[in-house]
Amino acid sequence: MASASVSPVIGIRDEVATLKRERTIAVAAELFYERGYENTSLDMIAERMNVTKPFIYAHFTSKAELLAEICSRGIASALAALDGVLTTMPGSPTERLAEVGRRFVTAVLTSQRHIAIFAREEKNLAPADFQKISQMRRDFDAKLVQLLDQGVASRAFTIKDTRIAALAIGGMVSWAYVWYRPNGRLTLEEASQELSELILNLVGAKRVKKGK
Repeated sequence: MASASVSPVIGIRDEVATLKRERTIAVAAELFYERGYENTSLDMIAERMNVTKPFIYAHFTSKAELLAEICSRGIASALAALDGVLTTMPGSPTERLAEVGRRFVTAVLTSQRHIAIFAREEKNLAPADFQKISQMRRDFDAKLVQLLDQGVASRAFTIKDTRIAALAIGGMVSWAYVWYRPNGRLTLEEASQELSELILNLVGAKRVKKGK
């Protein structure tokens, strides 16, 4: 009986630890965004959270580790969005690229603060953390190139250089964090759809007319 009761307790403890960790990340991101990484201390983060600094050390070894976690979130969500389409979604290259576009844009626009912090603070990342994030970005580009290559091979896309096209797509979508406003002219869904259409136009994607 004792062993049967251990698992739920451990599960609850893990959930609580995850919530505490996520709260720490969220508050650190707020302060890094508002004040900059170098002008933010762990004491400031703890004060805003109304906790002591050991609370933070229970989840992160340093401010640099917090920065690495925040900076990795944007590309991690984009890579997960791409993988989700490539591994689970059937369909033509055009249909799959359209869905990649929508999910990629959504990932970027829901990670605006993380991406802005990375753009400003990548110089403060530890070399190992910078290399890890850079590898994730290269993985994303390589997988997108593969999808574009499939589209070119099937004559669904008309582009000469899939590598340049992938970089152009990545740049266009990644820059959306600068201009998009949650309460602006476009909703998140509208912005995702509009940029997805621009991506299809960029690669010269052939569309199947309805009823055909």
